[in-house]
Amino acid sequence: MPKNKKRNTPHRGGSAGGGGSGAAAATAATAGGQHRNVQPFSDEDASIETMSHCSGYSDPSSFAEDGPEVLDEEGTQEDLEYKLKGLIDLTLDKSAKTRQAALEGIKNALASKMLYEFILERRMTLTDSIERCLKKGKSDEQRAAAALASVLCIQLGPGIESEEILKTLGPVLKKIICDGSASIQARQTCATCFGVCCFIATDDITELYSTLECLENIFTKSYLKEKDTTVICSTPNTVLHISSLLAWTLLLTICPINEVKKKLEMHFHKLPSLLSCDDVNMRIAAGESLALLFELARGIESDFFYEDMESLTQMLRALATDGNKHRAKVDKRKQRSVFRDVLRAVEERDFPTETIKFGPERMYIDCWVKKHTYDTFKEVLGSGMQYHLQSNEFLRNVFELGPPVMLDAAALKTMKISRFERHLYNSAAFKARTKARSKCRDKRADVGEFF
Repeated sequence: MPKNKKRNTPHRGGSAGGGGSGAAAATAATAGGQHRNVQPFSDEDASIETMSHCSGYSDPSSFAEDGPEVLDEEGTQEDLEYKLKGLIDLTLDKSAKTRQAALEGIKNALASKMLYEFILERRMTLTDSIERCLKKGKSDEQRAAAALASVLCIQLGPGIESEEILKTLGPVLKKIICDGSASIQARQTCATCFGVCCFIATDDITELYSTLECLENIFTKSYLKEKDTTVICSTPNTVLHISSLLAWTLLLTICPINEVKKKLEMHFHKLPSLLSCDDVNMRIAAGESLALLFELARGIESDFFYEDMESLTQMLRALATDGNKHRAKVDKRKQRSVFRDVLRAVEERDFPTETIKFGPERMYIDCWVKKHTYDTFKEVLGSGMQYHLQSNEFLRNVFELGPPVMLDAAALKTMKISRFERHLYNSAAFKARTKARSKCRDKRADVGEFF
């Protein structure tokens, strides 16, 4: 008999409640999970060739590509856990590619499905494997390990278990972030991981301040220096500075008011210099961070006054209407859209409310703090974000969604659109867009019709 998968008491940050129909909502089995006679991993299976052959679940598409589904068979959950045990064993393999694929497979599974009990029993083993891969692995393996650490903390939620993970991995992450000889991509992922794990797990205010300082020391290197003129030239380190700035901004939202005031005084007059960077992603990150800082400042003091408001709004307005020909059209379109919202936030204290739908529920993002938090976790979880909003108690508490909504199997099935139906819908939408676009572009056809 499979191990009982229902719990009578909910865990903080755990799966959607204590049994009943809510426990039945889970992701689909992996492609290999259809074969019930699963052979255990042998020593020979630990080769990269075998990994690519029998570990299709290391592919993101094999873990609930279409979101949560109903587990029709009791063995499906058991098969999935059995495969994950094999992946955990492969994190110790001699082949770096095998270890990386195993880390990515576990991460994709945890991003697609709540496996609180399974992870709780193996959190120390996973933490040791992640630590080992961070210390001894190269760039791609370090990135995979850091990404898994983020999702692991999201699964466990706040509590002693996540605190232990942060206590173990925090010093390693900090060392990689500050190591100038390490891969930029690895440092970038570690910066995001450090911010997310600290946001979830830290219960020590001094540790929070230490993490903020670590991230500050990274992104402030992009600030405009006094000897510089007007434009900040991007460097290979710019992507790291962007991730550090976004992680720092996330942590600032959970700081005490006194610390927020200190950070505002330190950065309010320097952060706008990043708006002159020639990297569009840095400009957008700086703009959204400024909007969030204004929101925090006005939350503390309703009559908050910014001395350089006129010059700042001029800069924001220029970015919101940027038409420089030397910039890519996609970059200009994205930049203008973001900075129109940033300008409204700074000038009018307004925020364009967004609606996020997941299952039968919907969430309204009505402030910059909520938007930044949502964007951060969506970056980590990817397509699994909607599932976690439905089932993960930690995220539901963060976004004030209340207890998970219990749905029976029939309701879940009726809500799910099949892949074929979605394909037909997308094809029809594409044809409609193409037809409309053709009508607008082909002016000669319009003239011919007129005559």
